[in-house]
Amino acid sequence: MSWSELERFVSEVEADAALQRALRHCRSRKELILAARRLGYRITRIDLQRAWQEDQLEQAQRDQFAP
Repeated sequence: MSWSELERFVSEVEADAALQRALRHCRSRKELILAARRLGYRITRIDLQRAWQEDQLEQAQRDQFAP
């Protein structure tokens, strides 16, 4: 399941400065996906799209309840 791969990928990148440096050159979603796959993570464009949509929804909910 690629969604769990995306979660694992994000978690490991957040904790690993070497992975952060390896991904710093990515300038598009496509580049990020290709780099992640080279590093052994099986993520897809759909995973990133879904994560972005969830983030947008959470942001809208936070904005709605902000003072």
